[in-house]
Order: sequence, then structure tokens, then C-alpha cells
Amino acid sequence: MAAYALDDKLGLLTETLAVTGARPSRAVRLRVADLDAHPIRPKLSMPKSAKGGGRNRAKKKHERYSVPITAPLAAKLKEVAKGRADDAPLLVRRDGSQWDDNPGQRYDRQIDKVVIAIGRDPAEVTAYALRHSSIVRALLLNVPIRLVASLHNTSVAMIERTYSKYITERSDEISRRALLQHEPCVGDNIVALAS
Repeated sequence: MAAYALDDKLGLLTETLAVTGARPSRAVRLRVADLDAHPIRPKLSMPKSAKGGGRNRAKKKHERYSVPITAPLAAKLKEVAKGRADDAPLLVRRDGSQWDDNPGQRYDRQIDKVVIAIGRDPAEVTAYALRHSSIVRALLLNVPIRLVASLHNTSVAMIERTYSKYITERSDEISRRALLQHEPCVGDNIVALAS
């Protein structure tokens, strides 16, 4: 992964985004306690988006949802979390400071370097490309849309609106499994149906 070649901490942030499909602003809020490095079913307790406003906004900001991760990613995260307090940031910069969502200190300035390193234009490819790839990958693997929405902290309606072309792209392949299939007639076992 190009991000690891530039900076191992940036690589870990980028891999976490790619595996979870989380919004970058949620991933940088992960804490050490959010990692469950189970050897078979590792996962992260991802902070929910506080979208929607209203009285529940403050409550939503502290809610978490479970997101499965790969064992190799869990091992890397476990290593960087070793010896750190549960409330410490899980993903940190090379200097140990927290990734920040404030302009001038943002993770996306670093992601731009990765995008350039792979020969793409940062004006066209952002960290959100990892989220979009995760959602499309799940849809193409026939993960139920409700589950895809839950794992990405969004709604079914938003997935259908944003990704409908990817949903229908493979509809022919899926739909053909449900077609009535007439077996070709072979041999003398043909019986005329009564009219």
C-alpha cells in the first residue's frame, strides 16, 4: 500500500479506512478501547456520525457501532495500542499526536500525498474513495443492503440513491439464477402432456 511507503501511521489510518469503509472523521475518533482484537472475529467499535442535529446530537456523538476488521489489521492496531490508555486515540500521527479534523492539520493533506504517489489527482480522488470502494465491494458481493448501510453508518435510502448503478450492474447475473430453466429433451423419455 502506497500510504505505508510514505508513513507507517498514515498507512495504518488508510488501511483502517479501506477495511472499514468508515468516514475519515469517524476513524480518527477511535480510541484504544474501541479495538476488539479477537483472533477470529476482530472488530472496532466505530464512533457514529452525529448527523441530524436536534437534542440527540450530543448523544449520537458518543454512540458506537460494531464493524468487523481483518485479523492482519487487528494485529497492527493491537501493536500500536500496546501500553496505551483505553481512552487514548487508536490512530495517531508519526509524532504520536492525534489526527485532527481541523483545517491545516487534516489527515486529507496526507492522503493527497498518497493519491499523487499512485498517479491520481487529489482533486478527483479523496479519502472517501476508500469508503465508496468498501460499499461497492459489499454490494457486489451480495451483502444485504441493510447490512451494508449499518456497517457504513448510513441509510438504505442513501445507498440506493448513491450506488444504484452498482446495485443494478450485476442484476443480470443474479436474476438469471431465478429464471425458469427448461432442461433439453434427451432420449425416449418424452411423454406428451394431456390437452
